[in-house]
Amino acid sequence: MKSFFRVMLGKKSVFAASCALEGYIGLTGDISQDLTEHLPDDWREFNAKFRPVYLGRYPEKTNIGAGLACGYLWTVAKGIKVGDVVLCPDGQGAYHVGEVSSGYYYEADTTLPHRRRVNWFPNKIDRAGMSDPLKNSSGSVGTVSNLTSYAPEIELLIAGQQVQSTSVYSADPNIVSPTEFALEKHLEDFLVKNWQQTEIGKQFDIYTEDGELVGQQYQTDTGPMDILAIKKDKSQLLVVELKKGRASDAVVGQVLRYMGYVKQELAESNQEVKGVIIALEDDTRIRRALSVTPDVSFYRYEISFKLHKVD
Repeated sequence: MKSFFRVMLGKKSVFAASCALEGYIGLTGDISQDLTEHLPDDWREFNAKFRPVYLGRYPEKTNIGAGLACGYLWTVAKGIKVGDVVLCPDGQGAYHVGEVSSGYYYEADTTLPHRRRVNWFPNKIDRAGMSDPLKNSSGSVGTVSNLTSYAPEIELLIAGQQVQSTSVYSADPNIVSPTEFALEKHLEDFLVKNWQQTEIGKQFDIYTEDGELVGQQYQTDTGPMDILAIKKDKSQLLVVELKKGRASDAVVGQVLRYMGYVKQELAESNQEVKGVIIALEDDTRIRRALSVTPDVSFYRYEISFKLHKVD
């Protein structure tokens, strides 16, 4: 089964035109060596080996920044398979789309030395024709994002069909419906935009790297965490998980897995790791689970909805 990825070709897609013309995708040489013999199947093994290399070249970077850079590089070089489809923004509101046709190769002394050959399709995809969920995911911060859950819609767009209905999602029960996605995504986006006005925002900032917000939908080896934040004095990292409606006790285990990843892979030696669950309601089971997990807190959100009669 082929997968679909959004890949940024340089900041603000500055290399998109040349990559489309020459038939490849590529990443910059932050790690300036041929990786052909250094691409294990497990990205964590790759990160463990090359994160120190990255930090040696950029000592001012954090473990989080180094982990992101190495993760993106492994994904482009190894995680994306021959036959997978890549969508690359052109910087003008559309996406170059193509099928990856080669394994990894290294092109020394170039701006984008870590490369994969791509057979580009003749037509681009217009961002305006995408559903809102796909727009949100394809526009997420980061060099690479996995869009495979939107495969039915992307296939229709490649075929030149406009997608305005929710029918493309209904065939797969594992895909969240656009209505449900919009509700949870709206909650996440609202929280991010109003972060400084929240109780949590008084002590923590959403994580940024080089001025870019990277703490929203931060990728881990067990899936993306909703928000990764850092205490204003840098002493603590915070995992924030959002749930529409009532949270179940299962979310406690989910947050603890994310916290374990952050502690083992991202946190500096002097940083603590805490967790927060935000939901509309809780119940007895989650309260009992939280009673023995003091490093995880629970917050309720409130929705206000009013009708005003117009005379």
